[in-house]
Amino acid sequence: MFGFLIKIGLLLVVAVLAYNYFFGSAEEKAQSSKVFGQVKEVAVSVGELAVSEKDRFNAGKYDDALEKLGGAYKALREGAGKLDKSVLARLGELERRKAALKKEVEAMRKIEAEGAAAGEESARQAQRKAALRQQLEALQRDSDALVQEARKP
Repeated sequence: MFGFLIKIGLLLVVAVLAYNYFFGSAEEKAQSSKVFGQVKEVAVSVGELAVSEKDRFNAGKYDDALEKLGGAYKALREGAGKLDKSVLARLGELERRKAALKKEVEAMRKIEAEGAAAGEESARQAQRKAALRQQLEALQRDSDALVQEARKP
């Protein structure tokens, strides 16, 4: 329901801007032209952001982060004799989350390769990337917290 109201509101704003652009006074036409120009700039910026994020994904941004986490987990496991069982259990859970994220990255790469052959990237794919980035950031925060806890005497 809320999304429907937002869509109606946006439609009304666009309708008023279009009306002013074609049938308004000189001042209203100038203002509408300015707004349309700003909207165009925002759309271009969003497009550039999507392209840069896709390039970072293809360059292995997520792989590097996952590799660093793997190294941290390995170091914690090697010092496991000093850690209590709750820290080890949390470490195991973080390793499972890391493995699941790695599988997701590989699946995304496969889908992107197929989509690149077709010359398209869907909005669903972009949402999936955003969710993946959030999961990776959460995993990094949780890992940092675990490392800090493990360092305490």
